Amino acid sequence: MIPADIIRKVNRIRIRTRKAVIESFAGHYHSVFKGQGIEFHEVREYYPGDDIRWIDWNVTARMGHPYVKKFIEERELTVMLLLDLSRSLAFGSGRQLKRETAAEVAAVLAFSAVLNSDRVGAVLFTDRVELFTPPRKDTRHVLRMIRDILFFEPRSYATRLSTALEFLNRVTRRRSTCFLISDFLTEEDFYRPLSITAQRHDLVAIRILDPRELTWPKCGLVEWEDLETGNRCLTDTASRHVRQVFSRSRLSFSRRLRETFASQDIDFLELRTDEPYDQALLNFFRLRELRYRR
Repeated sequence: MIPADIIRKVNRIRIRTRKAVIESFAGHYHSVFKGQGIEFHEVREYYPGDDIRWIDWNVTARMGHPYVKKFIEERELTVMLLLDLSRSLAFGSGRQLKRETAAEVAAVLAFSAVLNSDRVGAVLFTDRVELFTPPRKDTRHVLRMIRDILFFEPRSYATRLSTALEFLNRVTRRRSTCFLISDFLTEEDFYRPLSITAQRHDLVAIRILDPRELTWPKCGLVEWEDLETGNRCLTDTASRHVRQVFSRSRLSFSRRLRETFASQDIDFLELRTDEPYDQALLNFFRLRELRYRR
């Protein structure tokens, strides 16, 4: 039996995100994330005016007169959500945790996909694959995924992005649109599996971050705990130098992330827990749509 407070929270996300999808996101999603263009359907006899580039020379040789390949537009798209459930996503200094923001963003993407008659599935991961939900295309399926993203209890605390990417490449043979949603707080080198995934799929990376991961407030001695390792350190946040060193290190980390994704032609979007994500996500859709039109 699912607790009543969990049901209420999932329903709040459903109401809020479905409204945003219907009013703002659905049209842009359809324009930006489409099926795989065209796929081969059959061959038929050549008619005057047909493009000679589509002549099937093998069939033509067997039949003794020209045949051309016929293609149909492939509409259905498979959308995969790769959600980081590591312990660092359980952090939040403001109105909500990073994991809650990730759940809402995933809901917007999932409802947009379902409204477009696309299939959507999910890989929830830490340093292992915690839960795999095969793609389907109905609203109840999306609500179950939101519930899992919010309340599934992972077995591990750590992060290993390569595990999720390698699993995706094994279970998803057909080219899909994949959203990798994480804070990307990991020491591993995930460049190679990222490169393979980007070649096989349309990959979009979405970073969820909290403002306290960018700057520290001036509040004296503070003991910090790494949520994934349990390691603790004492920091004098009253020191301007200490705060500046931290901010510079975070800016450097953000720059390296952008460079990593740019080198693979992977779209990268940063969303903060203290700012509305809907406008940032909508701007991303619009920019991507404009780029495709060009």
